[in-house]
Amino acid sequence: MAPSGIVFVDQNGLLSPKEKNKLRKPVVEKMRRDRINSSIEQLKLLLEKEFQQHQPNSKLEKADILEMTVDYLKQQGQAQAKVVQKDAQVDFKQGYSKCLHEAFQFMSHHKVHAETQAKLVNHFQRSQLSPPDTTSSPVALKHSSSKSLHNLWRPW
Repeated sequence: MAPSGIVFVDQNGLLSPKEKNKLRKPVVEKMRRDRINSSIEQLKLLLEKEFQQHQPNSKLEKADILEMTVDYLKQQGQAQAKVVQKDAQVDFKQGYSKCLHEAFQFMSHHKVHAETQAKLVNHFQRSQLSPPDTTSSPVALKHSSSKSLHNLWRPW
């Protein structure tokens, strides 16, 4: 971000590259500080309402603005994660309900023993009460399903 088009001239003519760098460094540093200050001021304006809730009527230092911005962004991230989790639970419940509906529809179209139908309904009701286990790995599911094969209802 070095300023371009700036020519440094001394009394004898042009300066050496080393001398130019010595003179350019403070200018470049000032430009960098100005960019930082401008960005901090923009953050302050964007989150002005949030800052007023935490520290009303107080002059905020740059560090305060940055800390409060980080806290605000963390809160927003946590809120977003809760929404995603809630959406996943809603999706699961809708999918489960659709599956249950299709199973009942299948049983109504085919001759199914009343005892088998009652067991299946009972199974669905018990399964609906327990939350879905989203942390199970495919390997764990394979082992648990092989243990419970004798309890699994099969139409064939």
